[in-house]
Amino acid sequence: MRRTATTSIRIAGIAAAASAAMLLSACAAAEGDPTGTWLQSPAPEAGEVPQLVLAEGGGLSGTDGCNILGGGWSRAGNEATFMDVISTQIFCEDVDDWLKNAATATAVGPTLTVKDADGNVIGELQRVES
Repeated sequence: MRRTATTSIRIAGIAAAASAAMLLSACAAAEGDPTGTWLQSPAPEAGEVPQLVLAEGGGLSGTDGCNILGGGWSRAGNEATFMDVISTQIFCEDVDDWLKNAATATAVGPTLTVKDADGNVIGELQRVES
């Protein structure tokens, strides 16, 4: 089968359109979808990095840098509401366990702003690009 210049241009156009659609989809997710993996940045001096993973379907997992977190979440726009969050209770020196108090979070660009049940900002996490 021989390609003509028109066929090559059509193939290139289709490939460009597909790439643009994927890029726009990724940007839309980054701008307002809290689904994904989020890390504290810059990392604290000691221990592991606080992390939240908000999975499709409503599963929540993560760590405060020492203890393991688990639970569920629901989405309304760019806001996540956390439900039934549980945490192990290991004592780790020099670890700020703020993440276990998370009640809601709002995704704006690459930042997830985490709030407690009273609506106070308790921390921020950064999106991990996949």
